[in-house]
Amino acid sequence: MITVHHLNNSRSQRILWMLEELEIPYQIKRYQRETTMLAPESLKKVHPLGKSPVITDENRVVAESGAILEYLEERYDAEGRLKLVDEDERLQSRYWLHYAEGSLMPLLVMKLIFSRMGKPPVPWLLRPVGSAFGKGVQKGYLDKQLATHRDYIEQHLSSHEWFAGPRFSIADVQMSFPLQALSARGGAASSPAIQAWLGKVQMRAAWQRALKQGGELTLE
Repeated sequence: MITVHHLNNSRSQRILWMLEELEIPYQIKRYQRETTMLAPESLKKVHPLGKSPVITDENRVVAESGAILEYLEERYDAEGRLKLVDEDERLQSRYWLHYAEGSLMPLLVMKLIFSRMGKPPVPWLLRPVGSAFGKGVQKGYLDKQLATHRDYIEQHLSSHEWFAGPRFSIADVQMSFPLQALSARGGAASSPAIQAWLGKVQMRAAWQRALKQGGELTLE
């Protein structure tokens, strides 16, 4: 049976969703973030990097969201629930699968880090300087970059039902976490197509089952 090594409030929620979409039996081994917000050292017993998501399946250890989603689709989607036949749709799906972690998430992680530079664990004497520096980086660089990405995604979703086209695919599963993070950090309030897409995601029965299994996401 597949074991999902699930870190609370993390990208591994996407893996639970994928498994629920495919209706594959699985079990969860839960991990809690440290006060530093990092994953516990015990995850390094599963994978040397000690990060989530990671799954174990028989004698295999598979890490990285995109690799896990592709593995599950190729190995377990015998009914073709998420598989795409059209070549252009497959190309779109592959693009967004890699875009999510390669282009969008680094900016969102930077946004989170710089927004916390005036908060613990930064020493209190340095917090005023850290806060000012963090706000400067956000205003001068990150917010502009994120606005460009937001507008790009908004334009795409304005003419596509799902990320790869008319059919739901692993691209949508992959893009769920960064778009939730973008929305939570105030970057998509005026983007109706993104908000509509998030609404469709949250209405899916498999999404709701995954939240019951993994716990609500609380993103800053």
